[in-house]
Amino acid sequence: MNANWSEKPFFAALDWAKDHHDVIVVDRVGTIVADFQFAHTVPGWEEFSQKMQPFGKCPVTIETSSGMAVDQLLQRGYTLYPINPLAAKEYRKRKAPSGTKTDRHDAWSAADALRTDGHAWRPLHPQDEATLRLRTLCRDEIALIENRTALVNQLEAALGEYYPLALESFEEWAKPFTWAFLRAFPTPEALSKAGKRNWQKFLHTHKLWRPDTSAKRLALWERGQQLHASPAVVSAKTLLALSLAAVLETLQRQIQEYRSRIEAAFEEHPDHDVFGSLPGAKEVLGPRLLSFIGSVREVYPDADSLMCQAGVSPVSYQSGKICKARVRYVCDHFLRHAVHLWVDESRKTCDWAQAYYKTKRDQGHEHASALRCLGKRWLKVLWRMWRDRTPYDEAKHLKNLRQHGSFVCGLLEEVLEETLPDGGELCLI
Repeated sequence: MNANWSEKPFFAALDWAKDHHDVIVVDRVGTIVADFQFAHTVPGWEEFSQKMQPFGKCPVTIETSSGMAVDQLLQRGYTLYPINPLAAKEYRKRKAPSGTKTDRHDAWSAADALRTDGHAWRPLHPQDEATLRLRTLCRDEIALIENRTALVNQLEAALGEYYPLALESFEEWAKPFTWAFLRAFPTPEALSKAGKRNWQKFLHTHKLWRPDTSAKRLALWERGQQLHASPAVVSAKTLLALSLAAVLETLQRQIQEYRSRIEAAFEEHPDHDVFGSLPGAKEVLGPRLLSFIGSVREVYPDADSLMCQAGVSPVSYQSGKICKARVRYVCDHFLRHAVHLWVDESRKTCDWAQAYYKTKRDQGHEHASALRCLGKRWLKVLWRMWRDRTPYDEAKHLKNLRQHGSFVCGLLEEVLEETLPDGGELCLI
């Protein structure tokens, strides 16, 4: 709660756009005392500072938590209260039930909402430079990976039209060796003419020689493609496939550059030992979790707030005799995805995590639902580690589970007893 909120004299809202911003300032009774628009330029921001001088560093709300406008406001010393776009839409309806929508109406409804409800809103806590750099790198890396996925889908579609034999040969087309295969054998005819020796050389060069897959691939290539496209289609789609492969190779080099930058930034971060100790996180998910959670402890005062932001806590719905829960979709989707991947990986290294997941599946939960349940367990542990700045200790965690009589210990004992040799001793700590 924000103390003495009703005693603040002014409340402002900034409705941001690409080239200009609208500002509304209201006093403590809701009267509009300032209403202006300024350009998103250096002179425009100087104009903003001048026009806002009579109102001091009053609280400001804005419909985003990142970007140039947020950065400029923080540099000028304003306390920001980001508002969710869904909430902003409902506040606008309260002010304009007719459906009227303008930038000025948006700013007015947000400013008045800050005045009436802002006492319960959380201010935006700026992250330190190390965390901000890591967060930006991780988000940009994810964007590049999404672009790679889109290009891979286009490549697979092109191959399906003229080269289905290539699709049969490899299951994962996001790997560099598949693009090298296209450069070496761009068409079914080129593959057939290359011959067995060149096929074997390719597999050895790219370290793909496996007893279980090599024979199958060689047999496919020996048989050749049975259904052929017309020469015109082959010519056009070959050019497209090679073009996409070239773009993918360039993009992959940039992703690797991002990965090296992220690993270096993660290694230098003060919270590296906390997130680097998480089972299953490794060098990819550890930096993402750290960057999305951040290093400012005030952002998540308790474990529940972190679980809600990560989307693992359900949303309840109760009306009369109806009482149910559903998946929480309004959350930080970057953090949610990182937690989902991390929790799934943790099952491979933590017996208690796998035992808990298996129990949820046996109870009828689907894979994603079971991972969300396990995610709640993990985030409680992670929040305590993050708050206390202590690395993960498996023995300590299992000891705490036993002291609290958690059912996970019983499940874990059953799992370990099944895997122990005859006469082996069971010890959880």
